[in-house]
Amino acid sequence: MRRYARFVIPAVVIIGVLGFLMVNLSSSLVYYNTPEELQAREAGDATLKLAGRVVPGSVVEADATVAFTVEDCDTTVSVVHTGAPPQLFQDGIMVVVEGTWDGSKFESDTLFVKHDEQYRTDAEDYDRTDHSCSES
Repeated sequence: MRRYARFVIPAVVIIGVLGFLMVNLSSSLVYYNTPEELQAREAGDATLKLAGRVVPGSVVEADATVAFTVEDCDTTVSVVHTGAPPQLFQDGIMVVVEGTWDGSKFESDTLFVKHDEQYRTDAEDYDRTDHSCSES
């Protein structure tokens, strides 16, 4: 009986701890949506993440906000971000924004940019063909 108890008690404790962690961590995870998935959602106060590419020419900076449009192939979503954007924020860059969806625009309070390790000079223009959704 002692051998059995030496195995069962630690196993029950480990399973209990893992179960507790899974339940608590799953409620704090926020998966990102594409613009198409976001437009299919109902408006609400739930915190969401939106990922896509900033549409070139759509960035409008105001006092404490930045408004821009995020695209994913044929679908676009208007975003209003409160706060200063990161230094790498620019037209055509991939972003992930976190905030709420009111049914017509996404109100963000957190903005992340995705960048690669390749350096490009300011003189290089945004090439739409390199960033299109079409399979060529």
